[in-house]
Amino acid sequence: MDDKEFSNWSPLPHSDEDLEHAKQIPDTPQTRAPTYRLAWNDEDFMTQRELRPVRLQLELLKPEMTLAERGIRSTVILFGGARLPEPGGAAWAAKNDIQKKNLEKNSKYYEEARKFAQACSTYSAKTYYREFVVVTGGGPGVMEAGNRGAADVGAPSIGLNIVLPHEQAPNEYVTPELCFNFHYFAIRKMHFIMRAKAVAVFPGGFGTMDEFFETLTLIQTGRMERVPVLLFGKEFWKNAINIPYLAEQGTISPGDEDIIDYVDSADEAWEIIKRFYELP
Repeated sequence: MDDKEFSNWSPLPHSDEDLEHAKQIPDTPQTRAPTYRLAWNDEDFMTQRELRPVRLQLELLKPEMTLAERGIRSTVILFGGARLPEPGGAAWAAKNDIQKKNLEKNSKYYEEARKFAQACSTYSAKTYYREFVVVTGGGPGVMEAGNRGAADVGAPSIGLNIVLPHEQAPNEYVTPELCFNFHYFAIRKMHFIMRAKAVAVFPGGFGTMDEFFETLTLIQTGRMERVPVLLFGKEFWKNAINIPYLAEQGTISPGDEDIIDYVDSADEAWEIIKRFYELP
């Protein structure tokens, strides 16, 4: 018996054993009744509104236990738009010529995201992929570029997908064993931040801004340790969000602007991280 088997030993049957036993019971009107199902194996029961606290706990535990088993201690987050195409690719989300032109212009950040993920993952290899592991939302656009950059250098990467009304699947570059699906946005965002040693934010829309401002709020209020927050695309972000204006109006404190670094390239971003953590 190895250490893991010993730590799991109990004189009582485990739930997986009882599940197998329950599958072998005689077929009778009583055993077919929904009330007879094991509670935790009953989808109808587990999806009732009253069970929300249990589902929240399960969504927190499942990825946490998986990442702990893999020995992953820290991550680098890549937030950014699902609509940004690969350079030369079709701007599939464009609704008019102006959007098409701008999406194609900003497609350069797909390539920068890919290069940035390559740099993070190359360093991560030195830690046996325990530190600075790339994590994205697992979708297309910038997220795909992040997972793809990790795959380019043979590194694992994490994808935190979420169930949306329109059908979507994780991008093909997420490590399958590190690909998770969520019902709750709040728990998903917790998993992004819990292990983050750096946050890279690429051009994006409401979802990207939501994730960006959650990070800023946590750092500003002292609920999260200071980590590099890198805004890729100086022109984009200085037009999309006027942070200096907030400072002028006094709605943020002096020094809050310093939480953010504006960059245009993967090389700039990685140099900031190296200086911050005094990496070789």
